[in-house]
Order: sequence, then structure tokens, then C-alpha cells
Amino acid sequence: MTNFWDKQIQRADQLASEPSGSTELLLFYAQLLRAQAETYEYLQRGKNLSGDLKQDLPPLIDIGPYLLRTVSTYGPTLLATEALELSQAGEQGLQDTLLSYWTNPSDIQFFPKVILQPYARLLNESGIQPVDRELSHSEGKCPFCGGNPQVSFLQTRESGTESGNRDLICTTCLSPWEFRRVVCANCGEERPNKLGYFHSPEFDHIRIEACESCKHYIKGVDLTRIGFAQPLVDEIYAAPLDLWAREHGYTKIELNLVGL
Repeated sequence: MTNFWDKQIQRADQLASEPSGSTELLLFYAQLLRAQAETYEYLQRGKNLSGDLKQDLPPLIDIGPYLLRTVSTYGPTLLATEALELSQAGEQGLQDTLLSYWTNPSDIQFFPKVILQPYARLLNESGIQPVDRELSHSEGKCPFCGGNPQVSFLQTRESGTESGNRDLICTTCLSPWEFRRVVCANCGEERPNKLGYFHSPEFDHIRIEACESCKHYIKGVDLTRIGFAQPLVDEIYAAPLDLWAREHGYTKIELNLVGL
């Protein structure tokens, strides 16, 4: 297992063992991460990815049923039912689902996202550019694959410059890219009076980063407070903050794998 997946799984297991209102979400996410790690390793062993999803589909179709069984076993009732339906649709149904999501992604499409994240992560780490994913590449989009940002995080860099302190993590390839600190990750709003930051003492290293211009938000994880936090996992741990944001009229830029 690669170091990246190890860290995500260990953090999910750790947080799931702590008393919180997010325990069930984290237990489920930990199992998803294990299945994604197995998928990543399976794809990595093939060592023949091209970046063209149509050509790269066979190993994903082979491993797809394993991910679906994981969801059927550990997921909530609705997702378990959908996993069964997708399994019954056969290889063609899974293939169509993956190809459709790849070129026209939606954050409410759970199954193609969970299956394709390890694939996109491996492409990124292998330096294989996607050749059939023509999405817009604006500042708020992943420069590698064009995916939306899932979460932001702050960390200390030697340069000490403001622009170097904040990164976004892509919802598709799960890879970070540098992003300006005081700017909306959705619409690019820069006026400080239009940008709000909200947090709860219960999640001292996590905050809501909201924009009054577009009414979107993203969660930010401060690694200068807890250096061993894993942004993708910790933002699920702070699920109550998503509920707060919704109640106050904000829409998340990208829903995570547990639908928050």
C-alpha cells in the first residue's frame, strides 16, 4: 500500500475510535479507503495505463465489483441498494457509468467517483496526463485533471509567502495544488468583506471558508495546528460544520464521498 493511502486509513481509523457524531461516517469511509487502496494497487500492478479511460477500462471493470461489494457490506441502506443495482447492470452498465462521469462529473454520482479516484490518483503520480477529459482549467480547478476542489488546507512553507500557505485538494485525483489564501475557491472573489471564516471549538483546526458573493463554501484544515491531520479525512470528521453551512444558506463546492 502506498504511503498516501496508509495515512488516510490510519487517520480515519483513529478518528472513528474517538467519540463524535461522525463515527459512523468515518467507519464507512475507512472501509472505502481500504477498497480504494486495493484498487490503486491492482491498477498499479498492471503498469499499462494510457490516460485514455476507454482504453484503461478493463482493470477498472475487473475491480469494480469489489468496490461495489464493499459498499453493499458497509454502506448505508440507500447506497447498498444502488450498489446492488449497479452490479446487476453488468459490465456494460458500469462502463457507461464510468465514462459518463469522467467527461461530465457530478458530485452526487457516488459510485463512479469512488472507483475513479484511485485511477486518477495513479495517473497523477505516474505523470500520465488524462487525454479524454476536456474540462475547464481555471484557477479553482485542478491543473492536472480539471476536477473541483474537495477541501483546502494550510501548511507552513519555507518561503513564508501568503500565496504559498494554502493548497486545494482535487476531488478526482486527490492531489493538491497551490492556491491563493484570501480568495474564494469557487468564484475567485478577493474582497475580504465578502469572505467569511467560521469554526467551532469542537473542531479547532477546521473551518468553513465561505463566500458571500457566490454563497459557496469549502472546508479548510489547518495543518499548522495539527500537522498529522489528513484533510480528506478530517473534513469528514467535521461533518457538523457542513450542516451549519447548509442551514446558513451556503452550498458546498463539492460534496465528499459520504455526501456532505
